[in-house]
Amino acid sequence: MYKLYSMQRSGNSYKVRLALAFLGAPYQAVEVDILRGESRTPDFLAKNPSGQVPLLEVEEGRYLAESNAILWYVALGTALAPDSPIERAEALQWMFFEQHALEPNIGAAYFWLSLVKGGRDLQTHALDDWMERGYAALQVMENHLRTHDFFAADQLTIADIALYAYTHVADKCDFDLTAFPLIRTWLRRIEQQPGFAGMDGRAAPSGNAAAGIAAGI
Repeated sequence: MYKLYSMQRSGNSYKVRLALAFLGAPYQAVEVDILRGESRTPDFLAKNPSGQVPLLEVEEGRYLAESNAILWYVALGTALAPDSPIERAEALQWMFFEQHALEPNIGAAYFWLSLVKGGRDLQTHALDDWMERGYAALQVMENHLRTHDFFAADQLTIADIALYAYTHVADKCDFDLTAFPLIRTWLRRIEQQPGFAGMDGRAAPSGNAAAGIAAGI
């Protein structure tokens, strides 16, 4: 069984929990509150020198960091990871986009405005840039969704999971999604997929579809 070190309100941590929920994969959850410095202890740094979550223990003493790398690891061999080279590359394309265009802007705004007490006052110099670049990233996603229901392989993949994590909390950090109706529809589409679980840990409705995803059905 996997052991997942994560923080409940972290978007990057949520990506992994959501993927594991869709796959119906059991894991042991270890809560790490980065706001209290719990990822900077000597014990945790021995596991992950970058001092970040999520962190997945894949076997005793062997750890994998970086949320999107973890997504690929847990999804290989399932329907969440496309089979064909071009579809895998397309999934990677959107996962790279998420890390360089979405997470540094919407993710940063969410962290400082929603999680850190007094964060807005500490980051007034950065907020305008986050908003401008975050809205630009959302527009790229909206444009893609004009002709696609998902972001790769015409089905739910880890590309959607990576993008969903911070997009679904954009409204909690000053972003207005009113002008992005296709994104809002896509968010609901993800939430309606069998096996979905919210950031708060709310379980999806009962059913066996998660086992189908794990088997590549």
